[in-house]
Amino acid sequence: MPDADSASRLPASALPSIPPVQRSVDVSWDQEAAFRRFTTDFGSWWPTATHSIGGKLVARVIFECREGGGIIEELRDGRRFQWGTLTRWDPPHAVGFTWHPSRDATSAQDVEVTFTPSGAGTRVQLTSSGWERLGSRGRRERWGYNIGWGSVVATYAGQRSVALVLFAIISAVLTLVFSLTGRLDGMIDDAGGRLPDLPR
Repeated sequence: MPDADSASRLPASALPSIPPVQRSVDVSWDQEAAFRRFTTDFGSWWPTATHSIGGKLVARVIFECREGGGIIEELRDGRRFQWGTLTRWDPPHAVGFTWHPSRDATSAQDVEVTFTPSGAGTRVQLTSSGWERLGSRGRRERWGYNIGWGSVVATYAGQRSVALVLFAIISAVLTLVFSLTGRLDGMIDDAGGRLPDLPR
């Protein structure tokens, strides 16, 4: 099976098929409010303590609300990392973006989030595809993201998630270990998608 580098150069038809991750949630907000919370307010609800490169060092997450805009993590010390790029901007119906935190953009997944009126609220559906670009790691990464996207969607909806509690415990333990061994800064610096640092 091809590795991530060679897989990113192969046409999709030449790669083994891996099913997309699909997660959905029903929220009480109307379509416009649900779309706005996911996009404009992205940085206010995203669980940076468990789903980021810098963890507790994150100052903010930016979601640039336009096609071609970036999804960017900024740390308190000025380091910045791009998680993805918006590929579709269709308010209040759908938003699409590539997704590659801690990785090179050539191995990115494609994420689409749709917002459909449902009863008095909105059904929000997230689909993440393109796992084949990760080569031999694709199925393993998809398994982890199936859990991860589930906890993210629950957080977006304001629901408690057992998975997020487990992520928080694991993240705290790993951060402590990496801090004590002096490896934390190096691991952050080595993350893919690094952008020029902000001036201090």
